[in-house]
Amino acid sequence: MELAASRILNADRATVWAALNSAEVLKACIPGCEELTGSPEEGFAATVKQKVGPVSATFKGEVTLSDIVPLESYTITGEGKGGVAGFAKGGAKVALSDAEGGGTELTYEVEAKVGGKIAQLGSRLIDSFATKMADQFFERFQAQVEGTAEG
Repeated sequence: MELAASRILNADRATVWAALNSAEVLKACIPGCEELTGSPEEGFAATVKQKVGPVSATFKGEVTLSDIVPLESYTITGEGKGGVAGFAKGGAKVALSDAEGGGTELTYEVEAKVGGKIAQLGSRLIDSFATKMADQFFERFQAQVEGTAEG
């Protein structure tokens, strides 16, 4: 499953970059994230609870940042194991650039793979779920950096 999109954020690049590297912000933005600990340098440990179709699972895994170009881009990669439900792994290449008229353009390319019981649900369900997850993440992220997040 692959997905690419971009968003214009009403914030400067330094603010967006800081948010992309904040465990607190990432935790608030990842749908179903119950716990996220660690640092950009050492990587993060995450616990995410999700329901994909009829399958509910708690994924425990790691999130790492690589190919880091400060204020410009990085690759965020995660892999989680959900017991009998299977596994999910994926990543996103995230790039920042100055948007016309001010603000920051955030462009992302997401790639995801699943295995185990979840994979048996079929690619259409998995693709729509992954698209929904990515959309929710970046909507929440936009709200965080623009200061419009609730709670």
